[in-house]
Amino acid sequence: MNEGGADIKPPASDYLLSHCLYFTVARFARHMDKLAEQAFAALDIPPSYAYLVITLRDHPGISQKELCKKLSIAPSTSTRFIDKLEKQGLVKRKSEGKHILLDLTEEGISLCDAIYESLNRIYLLHSDILDKSHSQQLIHLLHEASERMEKHYS
Repeated sequence: MNEGGADIKPPASDYLLSHCLYFTVARFARHMDKLAEQAFAALDIPPSYAYLVITLRDHPGISQKELCKKLSIAPSTSTRFIDKLEKQGLVKRKSEGKHILLDLTEEGISLCDAIYESLNRIYLLHSDILDKSHSQQLIHLLHEASERMEKHYS
C-alpha cells in the first residue's frame, strides 16, 4: 500500500513478461541461440544445420519427407538447409523414383566429429550456467512439452 492506503500494482506487462510461456520460451531461445553461435564459431555451418547433418549420418539415404518428420521442420526449411549444405559439398541428393534421398558426402561425414564437439560445448555451457541437474530437468520438460504440442497439432 502507498501512503493513501491504495494498493500499488506492478504494470501488467511486468507480470506477463515473467509469467507468459510464449515470451519466456522465446526469450530463452534467443539466449540459447547466442550460446550455440559461440559454440559453433569455429565451424562453417550454423548450429541449426548441425542436426540435419548428424541425422543424415545416422540415417543415410533418408527421404526428405522423413527427415522433416524427424527434425520437426517444414519441407521449405529442409529444402533451404539442404540447398546450402549441398552447395558447401556436405550433402548430396539422389533421385529414386518420386523420392529424393539424402546422404552426406565424405566431407559431410568428416565434419560430424567437429559438430559433436560443438554440441558438447553447448551442453557444457548451459550446464555450467544453469547447473547440470537444472539443465537436464529443463531439457526433459521441454522435450516432453514439445512432444505433447506435436501430438496436438498433428
